[in-house]
Amino acid sequence: MAEDYYETLGVKRDASQADILKAYRALALKYHPDKNPDDKTAKEKFQKVQAAFDVLNDQSKREMYDRYGSSFEQMGSGGPRPSRGGQPGAS
Repeated sequence: MAEDYYETLGVKRDASQADILKAYRALALKYHPDKNPDDKTAKEKFQKVQAAFDVLNDQSKREMYDRYGSSFEQMGSGGPRPSRGGQPGAS
């Protein structure tokens, strides 16, 4: 099962951007590999916090994540795509 980004940052789903930033900063400081050279899992935890923040801090990514969950990146933009074959009827 995919990780819940809100849970990773320890914020509620209706958290403000300021709350998300505050939680990110606290966790990034806590798990930063340079501050935890003896902790082998610090880098992994830091990367998870960073990935969660990258999505939840970007309003469009957050909306897609809220709508589709962890598979939001596979959903694409959802709009019509231009064809590769050129203009219809052109010779």
